[in-house]
Amino acid sequence: MAKRVFDLVCALVLLVVTLPVMGITALLVRIKLGSPVLFKQKRPGLHGKPFYIYKFRTMTDERDENGELLPDEVRLTGFGRWLRRLSLDELPQLFNVVKGELSLVGPRPLLMEYLPRYTPRQARRHEVKPGITGWAQVNGRNAISWEEKFELDVWYVDRQSFWLDMKILWLTLFKVIRSEGINKEGHATTTEFMGQSGNTYQNERKEA
Repeated sequence: MAKRVFDLVCALVLLVVTLPVMGITALLVRIKLGSPVLFKQKRPGLHGKPFYIYKFRTMTDERDENGELLPDEVRLTGFGRWLRRLSLDELPQLFNVVKGELSLVGPRPLLMEYLPRYTPRQARRHEVKPGITGWAQVNGRNAISWEEKFELDVWYVDRQSFWLDMKILWLTLFKVIRSEGINKEGHATTTEFMGQSGNTYQNERKEA
């Protein structure tokens, strides 16, 4: 309950403070990438319960002759990279926090199709509410392997506390300023998690 109150108060304050920034960002997205301004996608929340996450769009909707979306590196524009570098694309998730679907701190909500691919240990990341930032995000983000991310997520689940959350929020500020770990080396965003086999390939159809 204390964490929920903290999340709600902080999210409401941040929404008021960042409202002008979000307004300008929304206008720029509309001009440079068109409509819709927001990227909306179903993600698993606490105990895997699905919800829709919101972000500012950073990619175009360019498709090939078969109607399939082009690879991320083709659709991700310079403007989109700039939004991601400053983490401005994440600001609409404050509304998810107000709604109680996200926490400020917790394991990042990934894709619904990953749920059956987790090992029992990896699935423990869903024992807590997902967050805008988390222990894995301040310890490598997209620059580390999926296995490392999930170990960091489980580490957080076992040790979560108010002071750990404060530390993560503070470290997140520095990560944003330094633009660290935004993408995996050689990829526009990251690779797709394929499960226990460790066979990964670039996700060409979804924003990470």
